[in-house]
Amino acid sequence: MAENKQELSRKLGLGAVIALGVGTTVGSGIFSSLSEVAAAAGSSLFLVLAFVIGGLLQIPANFCYAELASAYPEDGGQYVYFREAGSRPLAFLCGWISFWATDPPSISIMALAIVNYLGFFLPLHGLVLKLVAVAFVLFFMCMHLRSVEGGGAFQTIITALKILPFALIVGIGLFFINGELFLSPVRLSTAASGGLMALIAGVSATTWSYDGMGAACYMSGEIKDPEKNMPRGLILTAVVVLALYAGLTTVASGLLSVEELAASDAPIALLASKIPAIGDYAGTVVAIMAIIVVIGSLSSCIMYQPRIEYAMAKDNLFFKSFAKVHPKYETPYFSIIVQCAVAIVLIFATSLSDLLGYFTLVALLKNFLTFGTIFVLRRKEGYKPSYRMPGGYVMPIVAMFMTGTLIVGQFTYAPLAGIVCALVAVGTGLPAFYMWDRKNKQDAIES
Repeated sequence: MAENKQELSRKLGLGAVIALGVGTTVGSGIFSSLSEVAAAAGSSLFLVLAFVIGGLLQIPANFCYAELASAYPEDGGQYVYFREAGSRPLAFLCGWISFWATDPPSISIMALAIVNYLGFFLPLHGLVLKLVAVAFVLFFMCMHLRSVEGGGAFQTIITALKILPFALIVGIGLFFINGELFLSPVRLSTAASGGLMALIAGVSATTWSYDGMGAACYMSGEIKDPEKNMPRGLILTAVVVLALYAGLTTVASGLLSVEELAASDAPIALLASKIPAIGDYAGTVVAIMAIIVVIGSLSSCIMYQPRIEYAMAKDNLFFKSFAKVHPKYETPYFSIIVQCAVAIVLIFATSLSDLLGYFTLVALLKNFLTFGTIFVLRRKEGYKPSYRMPGGYVMPIVAMFMTGTLIVGQFTYAPLAGIVCALVAVGTGLPAFYMWDRKNKQDAIES
């Protein structure tokens, strides 16, 4: 079919790279997992350190992604890097677990988080809550089916709207910090364990808050001048998000006890209510801000995530229909529709906490293996990135070591149901690849 032969066009610039990264990262993670991190870390100081360390760990990671994206400026992200490293099985596994364990779950998490904050204004419970979440998924699915430029413009605008209120909360809240509260030695009994392991568990729990910085890598084939715009955008994204989260958690730990943070379903709204300058309207203001923030992240995920299945299908490693590009809108419409359909099923099938555990373990595993491709690719004759990260192999080594540590921490903290689902997704990946590969070989012989 002619549709299958179409390529996606380069229509997005540097602003879209930053908007995709910041817009995806600053979303339901900070709104939904701040309480989770507080419970895991067990103290105010460890809460702040967890977010700072989690952000610092993303800098070597983003250096790795910047080099890889400049070497292979095409849609598909991590899948492409594994493929070019010469491992079709790992490339397939990356796409497989993305489809089943990270991409649709992230859409579900975003949609449920939006509706949870809408509950501040409307009595949404049970089936009605889930139906409203589905409505948000369907709305943005239709938006990104119809226009890449429109989706990019929306992402840029809403990312700007995200940053301003956070900056105001941090800027005003710093004047009201209680030093004694911030340095309180009180620890939660629910913390993973004392000392270093509690800190590791806290850092691990920040993974969802920071994940998404490399979102634009999945759309490198649609970025103008990717050799320059991708490295610049990825590095700027890491700096912006780290500064934002460090400031926000510092203010939170200075205005709220760790017990309050761990117990709250809406910790950012609770935080703002403690700032006298904002007053009694804090809850309403922050709830509106949260809705805007998470809507931007939901939109971003639906925009970029289907590109990995699109790339796989082009290489005959996934269903051919996923490679279809709409002749009018120039979007991978089939991939977008199916991914949203799976997300809708997850909305009805599980809980937010289980989805977080499910997502996080698989995301960490993919990242760990991706950083390892640097060691293989740099030895290949045809590897010519326009950007080379500083420090030689130091950055990927640091990124892999810290990611591996977080994987261990995840097993000590994440919900068992999420871990089991993640292991099932990983365990079925390679058998599925060999079945797929065998079918492709048979088709080649028959043709």
